[in-house]
Amino acid sequence: MAIDMSQFHQVFFDETDEHLASMESLLLALDIQAPEQEALNAIFRAAHSIKGGSATFGFSDLAELTHVLENLLDRIRKGVLALTPTMVDAFLHAKDVLAALLAAHRGADPVAEEEVEHIKQELNGLGDGDAISPVAAKPAPTKATPHTLYIEIDPVDGVDVPALIELIAQQAVVDVVARGESETHQPWVLCVESEMDLAEVNETLAFALDPSAFRVTLERGIEEDDGFGLFIGAPAAPDPAIAFEEDGFGLFTPLETEKDPLEDAGFGLFHPLPGEGDATVAKQTTSSAPQVAPHVERTVASGENSLRVNIEKVDLLLNLVGELVITQSMLMQSGAHLDPVENERLLNGINLLQRNSRELQEAVMSIRMTPVAFVFNRFPRVVRDMAQKLDKQVELKMVGENTELDKSFIEKLSDPLTHLVRNSLDHGIELPSVRAAKGKSEQGKLTLRAFHQGGSIVIEVTDDGAGLNRERILAKARERGMPVTDSMHDTDVWNLIFEPGFSTAAEVTDVSGRGVGMDVVKRNIQILGGRVEIESMHDYGTTIGIHLPLTLAIMDGMSVRIGAETYILPLNFILESLQPRAHDLSTVSGKGRVVNVRGEYLPIVGLAQKFCVPDARLEPTEGILIIVESDDTRLALLVDDLIGQQQFVVKNLETNFHKVDGLSGATIMGDGQVALILDVISIVRNNQKMAQGLTAMLASNEV
Repeated sequence: MAIDMSQFHQVFFDETDEHLASMESLLLALDIQAPEQEALNAIFRAAHSIKGGSATFGFSDLAELTHVLENLLDRIRKGVLALTPTMVDAFLHAKDVLAALLAAHRGADPVAEEEVEHIKQELNGLGDGDAISPVAAKPAPTKATPHTLYIEIDPVDGVDVPALIELIAQQAVVDVVARGESETHQPWVLCVESEMDLAEVNETLAFALDPSAFRVTLERGIEEDDGFGLFIGAPAAPDPAIAFEEDGFGLFTPLETEKDPLEDAGFGLFHPLPGEGDATVAKQTTSSAPQVAPHVERTVASGENSLRVNIEKVDLLLNLVGELVITQSMLMQSGAHLDPVENERLLNGINLLQRNSRELQEAVMSIRMTPVAFVFNRFPRVVRDMAQKLDKQVELKMVGENTELDKSFIEKLSDPLTHLVRNSLDHGIELPSVRAAKGKSEQGKLTLRAFHQGGSIVIEVTDDGAGLNRERILAKARERGMPVTDSMHDTDVWNLIFEPGFSTAAEVTDVSGRGVGMDVVKRNIQILGGRVEIESMHDYGTTIGIHLPLTLAIMDGMSVRIGAETYILPLNFILESLQPRAHDLSTVSGKGRVVNVRGEYLPIVGLAQKFCVPDARLEPTEGILIIVESDDTRLALLVDDLIGQQQFVVKNLETNFHKVDGLSGATIMGDGQVALILDVISIVRNNQKMAQGLTAMLASNEV
């Protein structure tokens, strides 16, 4: 029977992505002069895990490159070689190549062989450097010695054990000692002759089995440490006559002596060197110390508390919850007409369903929530590389990385945040000499911060650089023929940088100057239902804040009536509603009709005219004005009546229809009717453009 290896590929791809991300973050955080031993061990473990998985699944290009990287990392963590900045650069380059190779196996463009060979030669060249402790260097074994392992696999529903046996047989000689039986819970027992050690066999099986469902031993009935401090059974007590040392993995192993030279197998398991070892010593050193037993419990417990689930399954569950919310709305609407006395039990059941539906919705949506750290963690590398390219000194600080955001937002935040970070590094933070002349520290500061604010998530990019130059922005706007004045508010001036093609850069570089980026940032954030705000002060720096709703799948909204049609307004944009009096209404040149709300004149937008709805009320005194706010701008939307507030399930229209300006989606009401959801951000933006255009036209007529 041929085994389909592709069924395990996705797990390998996901875990390798995690190992590469961990490796990069650890490398960037290393203190070159005094690197932490645990950090070096963690980097080595990540490389070793990638190598083992790559070899198991036949990705030889990944395995070969990681093997070279692993050897160099092993010598550094053992103190044979001193860590240098050049090595860190090479390791980061190797990580990039490994990520590209991984992407190629997922269907992306292949990586040029020359690039792979170049990084291999670079790593090998670094390994030829001077050793800081030649005595500590150990000769590598010429050939791994095959040894016998015993594997017990418990019968598990849904797991094809014969297929797993065939997978193991591709790397070793396998003899089935006993076949498993589900009825009697009798495990499968395999005798395996292989050059793989305990840890490599454990890693191979862990792709398909829960760690509690299998056991790997050196001899049948004698259980052993797998190299990561995980004990399968009771370990033998160490010989008190032997001195022990900590190997960097939390495992205590016998000290090496001149009489019995030992070699670290890479997992804290010391074996005699070929031709020099003694069987007695080997037996003693393969036993592990009992001090690490508590570590086992924590490791196993953490594995049992997490589960890798395909995002499509979570989306399906979220869609089903959405349908449940719609059904609950239908029941509530039907129950509103029932006699509360005669139908008390039914109405209580509907209220209970409403409460349970909301709790279920919140629980399911929390599954989709992902820490912002998944986006933030890629920027230490971006800042490091760009600072070197621009010859600047920059300290990156990240705050609130554990703030959670919907996974769909996380995936779409990367590009906008990258543009903002690059702009802060290029335009904001000055060169060290310029900062010193201003009395600043030569090292600039860039801060990424995420936090909750009301019903939104706010992500800020702050630098302590030169700040935005108001005069230069206005001059560039006039050069482009844009309607600007010297009396414009700072907020309006800062927002000019979001116009397509707008750039104040003196020259075009590979970093900036083409006028592409900031308009894309604003458009992408608005597509997510968010907004962008800028605060800047000359020579003190700039803060650009991204405000996003918690989620777009299910929202709280206000249903309103316009003519015979029903529309939905997202609740987080609504400030208040009122019915104006005649003396509160005016007509202002350049703004059209406005309403006086406590001394502030707000433009009135008639939704009936905008969406061509017949038989709607056109006079504000006859209808209701809903005050909304977006991008620090307030408007009054004219509707006929308010229907009520409730939860709505957002349905995307653009899958089957063209984008309609002013609409962001649709929902199904409790009576089964479809209601359109208003895009407040788009309505506010269009009103601003119309007002600016009208002002410019009036100004030109006066001239």
